[in-house]
Amino acid sequence: MASSFLSSGIIQPLPLRSPDKPQPLFDHLKATSTFLGSTSKIRSVSLSKPNLPNPHRRSTVVAVSDVLKEKKTKSAASSSHLLITREEGLELYEDMVLGRAFEDMCAQMYYRGKMFGFVHLYNGQEAVSTGFIKLLKKEDCVVSTYRDHVHALSKGVPARAVMSELFGKATGCCRGQGGSMHMFSKEHNVLGGFAFIGEGIPVATGAAFTSKYKREVLKEDCDEVTLAFFGDGTCNNGQFFECLNMAALWKLPIVFVVENNLWAIGMSHLRATSDPEIWKKGPAFGMPGVHVDGMDVLKVREVAKEAIQRARRGEGPTLVECETYRFRGHSLADPDELRDPAEKAHYAARDPITALKKYIFDNKLASEAELKAIEKKIDEVVEESVEFADASPPPPRSQLLENVFADPKGFGIGPDGSYRCEDPKFTEGTAHV
Repeated sequence: MASSFLSSGIIQPLPLRSPDKPQPLFDHLKATSTFLGSTSKIRSVSLSKPNLPNPHRRSTVVAVSDVLKEKKTKSAASSSHLLITREEGLELYEDMVLGRAFEDMCAQMYYRGKMFGFVHLYNGQEAVSTGFIKLLKKEDCVVSTYRDHVHALSKGVPARAVMSELFGKATGCCRGQGGSMHMFSKEHNVLGGFAFIGEGIPVATGAAFTSKYKREVLKEDCDEVTLAFFGDGTCNNGQFFECLNMAALWKLPIVFVVENNLWAIGMSHLRATSDPEIWKKGPAFGMPGVHVDGMDVLKVREVAKEAIQRARRGEGPTLVECETYRFRGHSLADPDELRDPAEKAHYAARDPITALKKYIFDNKLASEAELKAIEKKIDEVVEESVEFADASPPPPRSQLLENVFADPKGFGIGPDGSYRCEDPKFTEGTAHV
């Protein structure tokens, strides 16, 4: 089946040794974008003298957010010009408000001493999580980063389970052993947040391989898709390139989602990467590379829809660069003094929740009273999650060595239930093990 990317003006790679094939219709040398992070400052790459066509090389796969303008123009002739229905709009709004309210509450609880360690918040990036994850089925997988609370919420993990995990309580989604950076839920196919950048990409690639193996080898009815979320800083790591190669080679059903918030902790993306246009790295491996305004949930959703459908049809991976911005510091321990106040103010004015709210009002999809009712509902959900987490018990001491040793009772815990490490002779190497 032909890819829907083709119908959107996104050109697939030409087969090897096919110089007689038509050249791509979309000219990437003339592509422009009004998004601040995509100005000529970022796009000042050496394209003034393009190389001559090489018959032994695949043609470049090109896709930027301008493609969405083409789609909108083509759809204008249809019965409706709306990008979403009323129900979809309310679902997107509720999910984004949940993410924002939850993270704001996390900041309060962190400064009150209810959470420990590093806590990285997602404020400002909600359009990416909502735009992608709300299109998934329950069986589809999500692999996150250390900034993972909202990804888990979007995938359906209850707010009380996420908050309890942040509080280190037994009722958390990881029974209090994961904490902020390691959200996991087998039930919801959230395969974890990962503290080290790039760690989750091989896990996501493996999950996508599982889907393909089930369908093609075990002959199961399986069309599951995996989303791998990671940031701009990760795109300079070897795991990123290795997994892009493997996913393209085996045509795995995965979407690599780059949340490019322009800063890797305190390092500007422009100073750390030889070519800041991350989406270009997709075509190097023979997969579509797409750039989209990550502050607009509707644009993200349109690109996500095509990428997910393409993966579900068995047409392989897609690399999507969502250019976004975090409204808080790298973590709650970061005073956020390195970023220009004018830059922060610019993106604050492009708040993705405010933009969606305006679209809903402009197109009369819902009233202000309806949106306020959603906000009130979310406030109650978040408040209840805090009360639940605060009242929940801590993990029992017997849980300490679970998931550490294959057989804790045979190594770390003695027959009487005592911890062998507490035996003074254990450290002397004389205790019986």
